[in-house]
Amino acid sequence: MTQDIKELSRRKLNFLQTMKAVAWGFFGVRKGKGYTEDIASLNPVHLIIAGIIAAIVFVVGLVLVARWFTGHLT
Repeated sequence: MTQDIKELSRRKLNFLQTMKAVAWGFFGVRKGKGYTEDIASLNPVHLIIAGIIAAIVFVVGLVLVARWFTGHLT
């Protein structure tokens, strides 16, 4: 099992490309062919880190928009 993880972590897709794939995943507009290519080349470690970063940015963005909106109502 650990050999599989080591092998998967050696994939060559860089972190920026992983962030792009995660962003497409957030929007849900990825084509099947692109999805298949991403799955074949994504580094799982990068994918986990990119997913956590994207989730944090999304939540912070929602909080900032909510604060801005509620600040303009008063």
